[in-house]
Amino acid sequence: QLQLVEAGGGLVQPGGSLRLSCTASGFAFDYYAIGWFRQAPGKEREGVSCIDSSGASTNYADSVKGRFTISRDNAKNTVYLQMNSLKPGDTAVYYCAAGAPCGSAHGLFAYWGQGTQVTVSS
Repeated sequence: QLQLVEAGGGLVQPGGSLRLSCTASGFAFDYYAIGWFRQAPGKEREGVSCIDSSGASTNYADSVKGRFTISRDNAKNTVYLQMNSLKPGDTAVYYCAAGAPCGSAHGLFAYWGQGTQVTVSS
């Protein structure tokens, strides 16, 4: 059974850092691009970052460029999202997803994790 499990969320002060992880099981992880999305209360789900199957190509939302870094370790079936210089506006539930190429709308990703809460507050 295909499964994506996020971890690493929590409460952090503005300017702080968190590293999220997305661990996959039940499918050929190294054939899939993995995207990170987030959804804040009352807002649409938005794409944050994506990494292709090999890790050679990445993309980022303008709002996180220069602060977030996506990476993957195919030997561990895991994708990471290093988040630095966090702002209150980064507060959201963060999800990882698979099943579509990077750059696709979130509705095209077929497989989703359960999400992990990130709260940036003093």
